[in-house]
Order: sequence, then structure tokens, then C-alpha cells
Amino acid sequence: MGAPPAIWWLEDYFTWLGRPYYLALQSAASAFGSNPQALQVTQVMTDQPGRILKVGRVQVRFFVKRRIVQTPTQQPAQAVAPLRMSTPEATAFDLIRYATSIGGIERAAETIAPLLPRLRAPELKQVLETENEIATAQRLGFVLDVAGAKRLAQVIHDWLPAKLTLVPLSPLQGDRKNIPIVERWQVLNNSSELKS
Repeated sequence: MGAPPAIWWLEDYFTWLGRPYYLALQSAASAFGSNPQALQVTQVMTDQPGRILKVGRVQVRFFVKRRIVQTPTQQPAQAVAPLRMSTPEATAFDLIRYATSIGGIERAAETIAPLLPRLRAPELKQVLETENEIATAQRLGFVLDVAGAKRLAQVIHDWLPAKLTLVPLSPLQGDRKNIPIVERWQVLNNSSELKS
């Protein structure tokens, strides 16, 4: 590889920069055992934009989150070096929030499915309150519902306000006509693969 794996040196790198970070998205999901697609890059959340970092054949892609320090993180089991990684619940939320940057809502849903046994209702509620993004919560609730995780979907439904604004599942281009509305979540289901 021409360099040690990124997860061995990310903590030292960000300590040196003096910036917050955590292993995120599909890289975090992979650490929890969800590997629907082979990743060529390590995905890291931080507070400032940056170009892809290349060290040998190792590539690190940065995603930006303003309130990064509020996101629940944990140390992976049997880690070779100290490493901050989003919790399973925070990972699922981020996968929906950043879906357009990681291959679309279908890819996000495909990555979340193997995480379902690890998701816990109290921790999910904590993530909802910390992130406080209603549209993302609507989309995640719909994805969990479609995946059959009814109890977790109900946690989200109970957290959402009574009156919701209609949101597209994926960013919409063009006309909204003939796109089914999922009433429970007030989601325009413009995905060809995710059906309720």
C-alpha cells in the first residue's frame, strides 16, 4: 500500500492539526461489519473542507459537518491505534444525510441494512436530538420502515413534529408529478429501488 492504513494514524494526524474528526459513513459502517461495496477510500468527517489526501495507495476523503463535536463517537473494539468512529446510530443518520455524496439513497439504505441489529433506540433518539434535522430524520425513518425495522422507525416517528413538510427521498430534478407520497413520513419516494 505504500503507507500504513489510515485508521492507524488518523488520530495522530488530527491531533497534529488540532481539529475534530471521526471515521464516518461507509468506512464506519464497514468497521461495524457492513460491507456491501468495497471501499477504495477512507471516509472521514471533520469541520473544514479538504482535498482528498493520498499517502501511497491510501486515500482519505473528507466530509464536512459544522456541529461535529456533538456527534456521538466510540473507539472501535480491537483497534490497533486510538480512533474516533461514529456510533452505529450516528453512522446511519450520516449515511442518509450525505447520501448524494456516497452514491445515492439506495447505496445508503444498502449500507444501513446490515447495521440494523446494532442500532439501539435510546442512542438513536440521542442522535435525533443532537442533529435536530427533521428532513433527514424523515428519510431515515422511511428507510428503516422499508427495511423492516419498525421499532426503530417508530422511535423516529415519535420524535418528529406532528406537522411535517414534504421532502423528496433523493434530491429532485424536474417534475414532482406522478411521484408517490409516503404519508407517514411525508416523503416523496423518487427511488426506483426503495418501496414501502
